[in-house]
Amino acid sequence: MIDHTTRAFDADLHSLALKIAEMSRLDETQIRQSIEALVKRDVELARAVIAASGRVDALQREIEEKAIVTIARRQPMAIDLREIVGALRICNDLEKIGDLAENVAKEVILLTDAFLIDEVILQLQRMGRLVLDQLTRVLQSYERRDAAEALEVWRNDLEVDSLNNSLFRESLTYMMENPRNITFCTHLLFCAKNIERIGDHATNIAETVFYMIEGQQILDKRPKGDMTTFATTVPGN
Repeated sequence: MIDHTTRAFDADLHSLALKIAEMSRLDETQIRQSIEALVKRDVELARAVIAASGRVDALQREIEEKAIVTIARRQPMAIDLREIVGALRICNDLEKIGDLAENVAKEVILLTDAFLIDEVILQLQRMGRLVLDQLTRVLQSYERRDAAEALEVWRNDLEVDSLNNSLFRESLTYMMENPRNITFCTHLLFCAKNIERIGDHATNIAETVFYMIEGQQILDKRPKGDMTTFATTVPGN
């Protein structure tokens, strides 16, 4: 009976991990495509990103339902319970990451008639690639149960903040130099803030992975850059 219960619980955990992996792949695709849509001003690709958000939301509901049923049936203790709680926390961050990628795609649609500044776009593209790399690495740390890798991702969030602040100052310069740049740069700042928030959620996941493995929180204060940007997302979201 104990062996049967153990196998059933392991199967439940494996099912949760598979759904987290699927959600992760969808998020990574959404981020990659939203940045590509922004760089290329590709409205159709942006709309595809927005359309894909429904599957991310559905997976979050499936993970939550599976986790609740597993807790009720198996009554896990200690590290087993941390596995389930960790999966719930990670799926919550992944759902928010999907929303933020969708926000960037929505901004692309609004940018169609705006003035273009290549330097700002390239800076934002670099920031997007860094955040995507952070997310990929932290999700790998979850799959491999690698606390050291999760901690490294957690420490690297400062670089994303630095890029965000640099882009903010550069955009302000362009807006002061020429009023024609105001609309474009404002939209780009919304995009940058959403991308920076994706980095924050990747850091949240790193904290969760560390807790799942070590059984304790990261004791150090979370590294954070000089927050000179306005804290906002797309209006209405």
